[in-house]
Amino acid sequence: MSLRRHQRGAMAVMIALSLVVLVGFLGVVVDLGRLYVMKAELQNAADACALAAAYELDGNANALTRAENAGITIGTRNQVNFQSAQVTVTAADISFSTVLSGGGGSNAVYLTQAAGAPANAKYARCVLTRPGVPMTLVSVLGVGPQAVGAEAVATLAPSQSSCAIPLGMCIQGPAPTFGMVQGQWYSGRFDAGGGSTCSYNWIDFTPPAGGQNELAGLLTGSGSCAITSNTNVGQTGVMGNAAGKAWNSRFGLYQNGAGNPQPPAAAPDFTGFAYTPLTWPSQQNALPNFLNTQRVAHSPYQGNAATGLSISNAYNSATSGQLATMGASRRLSVAPMVDCAGWASSQTVPIVAYACILMLHPIGSPSDIVRMEYVGRADDPSSPCATSGLAGGSFGPLVPVLVQ
Repeated sequence: MSLRRHQRGAMAVMIALSLVVLVGFLGVVVDLGRLYVMKAELQNAADACALAAAYELDGNANALTRAENAGITIGTRNQVNFQSAQVTVTAADISFSTVLSGGGGSNAVYLTQAAGAPANAKYARCVLTRPGVPMTLVSVLGVGPQAVGAEAVATLAPSQSSCAIPLGMCIQGPAPTFGMVQGQWYSGRFDAGGGSTCSYNWIDFTPPAGGQNELAGLLTGSGSCAITSNTNVGQTGVMGNAAGKAWNSRFGLYQNGAGNPQPPAAAPDFTGFAYTPLTWPSQQNALPNFLNTQRVAHSPYQGNAATGLSISNAYNSATSGQLATMGASRRLSVAPMVDCAGWASSQTVPIVAYACILMLHPIGSPSDIVRMEYVGRADDPSSPCATSGLAGGSFGPLVPVLVQ
């Protein structure tokens, strides 16, 4: 009897030890599974943060501030801990670099804006952590709270599809420049396409179904976002008052009345400052002033006396404060590059590349000359033009993509 009692005691000990081991294994499965899910949630937030920040890296003087704000805004829209808590993102979590290196958590290259990140940075990195995640079952084994982290790096790269305004720059030579000169002003007219200059022509993305109202809607909105490389496009011919009002909305100029573009649906740029032969006599290379002076100051349209334009008094000009709160990147636009001469023998021509252009001034009537500055090809890594679209193209405009 005594031997049996000792055996029953030994079995109890063995069962108790087995339960501890089983609880430990169960804890590993439950707690590690929880950490895995939380890491995936945090990775989604880091990816979103980096993509949003990279979209703003256009070399502008306030690009890093906009990138930080975008990364924080988009990153904090995500949830963690089985979607029960909001992700926390601060400026200290977002850093920038001019080159893709220093991965694996190294801070040798990536700097926050406060630490002196360069304004011409092309890579945005978001490093997010969730410390103090409590353990449940494995805590019986002495395992304390754990930390979960995620990291993502994004930049701008050529796209397969993009959003572009319905204006085609007429190529004037072979690739890669197609005869276009960076910083040069190109002009034409709304009412007769490129007119005698043949610098550009108005594009119909859905030939032959286009029309003035359709194209005005593209100018008021984000452009056509369904185009892909080598899309065949038509020419529109005459552009009327509706298109002119849509064009002017990007300069913060709005007319009252039903059907006219109005903010916030028709957002303005951060500045309505107009570049004309009177305000910019050199008639070239206005981009640095636009990015680093007028946009930073949120300068409104200066008025007809200063610009030499004939903008109707029916237009109301957005104030500096309104441009600051309602503004977006609306005057640096992506435009298809096409062989306009091809329309002489065909109803449509293919898009051969994309240009980044600066819309220089509003217009008073469709017969006015309209000027744009050619900033360069939109797929150039240094291009300030970024758009929305499907990544993975060869010559499409830049879109934010994850690289780490």
